[in-house]
Amino acid sequence: MYLRLSFLSLLLGFLLDCCLGDPAWLYHPVRLIGAFISKMETFLRHRGNLRRNAVWLTLSTVSLTMLVVSILLFVLSRLGTIPLLIGMSLLDWMGIAARSMITEAKGVKHALSISLDSARTQVARIVGRDTQCLSREEIICATVETVAENTTDGVISPMLYALLGPVALWGFKAASTLDSMVGYLDDHYRDIGWFSARLDDVLNFIPARLTALLMICASAVAGLDFKNAARIVSRDHANHLSPNCAWSEAAAAGALHIQLGGTHTYFGKPIEKPTIGDPDRAPASTDITASCILLYLSAICLLLILTLIEVILL
Repeated sequence: MYLRLSFLSLLLGFLLDCCLGDPAWLYHPVRLIGAFISKMETFLRHRGNLRRNAVWLTLSTVSLTMLVVSILLFVLSRLGTIPLLIGMSLLDWMGIAARSMITEAKGVKHALSISLDSARTQVARIVGRDTQCLSREEIICATVETVAENTTDGVISPMLYALLGPVALWGFKAASTLDSMVGYLDDHYRDIGWFSARLDDVLNFIPARLTALLMICASAVAGLDFKNAARIVSRDHANHLSPNCAWSEAAAAGALHIQLGGTHTYFGKPIEKPTIGDPDRAPASTDITASCILLYLSAICLLLILTLIEVILL
């Protein structure tokens, strides 16, 4: 019964995300998680060994998030099936970030039509690298990379964990938020963020590889080069410091016939990364739109597969 509710709430949550995204008036739960992480990080930095405290930071954030969601769902379950389904759907909606990612990407494309400085400011909202000196092509590639990466950890991974219920989904979201806030390799975050980064790698391991397959299928549906997408995934899936990021980025690069990755500057220091894909042509602003289409079609492909499985199991 609960798994059936989880599947239905996933469908409703995805539809809500497609229609509403993340409204400006909504105080998103991720902001609460982020506030807790900031306070805990400050507290733990003054309490002994940072690498040991990194474990406490991660476990406290993830466990507290899952506990709060569990209590909320328990209360709703006492009110009946319908209130429980509504609550689960709302939690799934807030845990899936498809439309918000696409909105940000389209914002970069629009900024490119205004000026390079506007685009640099806009892309800084969605990437961690230094953006002050990025060229037009580098801004496009940075946006495509971010959309591709977020197809995994902002859409496909949350949808998969939502199948196990909102508790699992929000445990994943807590881990993902930790990684985005403290999971860096620079001197300031390396010790306090190492455990969060490793947990995020583990949780995204299977979803990242599934996302690559979904994006190859989505490429075929979108009329892009799905054969080249499969070839680049096979060749370049390990061309990243992360064990997961290159899978979806390789699929996007292959489908679009552009080259992603390479050396970028973070916090004033260049970080060398392998390239992903082949420079068959110069990146164009239309590639941003194409990457957004791949994101949505990948999510729809997953939903169709899950619906088919649900029908078979009925």
